[in-house]
Amino acid sequence: MNAAESSLGDRVAELRLRRNMTQEQLAASSDLSVDVIRKLEQGRRKTARLTSINALAQALNTEPSYLVGQPTTFEMNAAEGSLPSVLALRQAVSPVADILGGDPDPEDPPSITDLRASLLSTEAIRREGRMGEIGALLPQLIRDARLAAHAYTGADAAAANSVLAVAYQVAATTLTALGRRTPRSQRSNAPWLRVRQCDDPDLETLSASTLSWVFTKQGRLADAERVALARAQQIEPGFRSRPEDLALWGVLLLRAATAAVRQKKHDTVKQLLRMANGAAESMGQDLNVYATPFGPTNAGIAKVNFLVEMEQSDEAVRSARSIPNLESLPPTWRARFHVDRALAYNDLGKDRASEGALLLAEEDAPEWMRYHSTSRRLVEELRGRASRRDAVLGLADRLGLVG
Repeated sequence: MNAAESSLGDRVAELRLRRNMTQEQLAASSDLSVDVIRKLEQGRRKTARLTSINALAQALNTEPSYLVGQPTTFEMNAAEGSLPSVLALRQAVSPVADILGGDPDPEDPPSITDLRASLLSTEAIRREGRMGEIGALLPQLIRDARLAAHAYTGADAAAANSVLAVAYQVAATTLTALGRRTPRSQRSNAPWLRVRQCDDPDLETLSASTLSWVFTKQGRLADAERVALARAQQIEPGFRSRPEDLALWGVLLLRAATAAVRQKKHDTVKQLLRMANGAAESMGQDLNVYATPFGPTNAGIAKVNFLVEMEQSDEAVRSARSIPNLESLPPTWRARFHVDRALAYNDLGKDRASEGALLLAEEDAPEWMRYHSTSRRLVEELRGRASRRDAVLGLADRLGLVG
């Protein structure tokens, strides 16, 4: 049986035997019941809590994504029906069990501490651009958070709903980035209903930011700008605001500017960027708010992105040279910055410099590059002008570009 055909239980059993462990020893090492492990290995259970998967992975000295069977997902040339992780994400966001009901789950709901730890782990994977692992692990996190939200009451229920609301945002951005439509329930009210049941007042801002990003990807530019600006006006910070408040406000301004630049509203873009830069300077450092960085560094790379969009490539290249602390950003943000540099160099007819920037992007986030349509198009363009020795030919092969 190959890895694609094996189940979670098959992989647990295989690794357990390789480690010379009994089911009882694995249960003790992972703090799970022997009954859960036995049912997994016998195929009577097809899945487990993400917190349980994490515990099993640690006990078996492997990655959680290996246990759940990280699929070859999201392939750019695959048909819609053959993308198991896209389907899993959609089913997790809009489960049939909500309508039909389902059998009681033999595992207790995960604790809030475990849920939050799983969310942090998933956010780290997303920042690193490990797309296959997101597709494998995020559906289970959503199911775990839903179970906890239904099982708990009071403060614990609110905390579980907070985790679920963030997980929904990650699902929405992942599906949209892959060019897949978000399920109708998520496009309408599911995330907002969860936000209203949360214990974190900042999640409404996160939802507005995510919705603006999704609208931009869908080409609904005026709606994207309006959503971001409306929320930015509601939370506009004052002199004594926390750095986190400034960061949330700054992210919204950049979301609005992204929509504005694609409407060729260049004066609006410059105004929003000045305001965002002011917030970043007041912070004096970069922060990660809900896995989104904001501060002087991110404001700087946003400026480069907008200059590229406005076809001001000379200025984009100059601005790119003066950005501080680039290494503080997550790999996917750095990769996107290098792609912007590559676009600017390409506009200026500097193919070798463009190629070099793309190779840096690949070095930072190789898996992300495979699914980033702008990167793929630029590599194809450069390949068409390349000589036999150019490194872009190897990059095209690694991205799976045919022809």
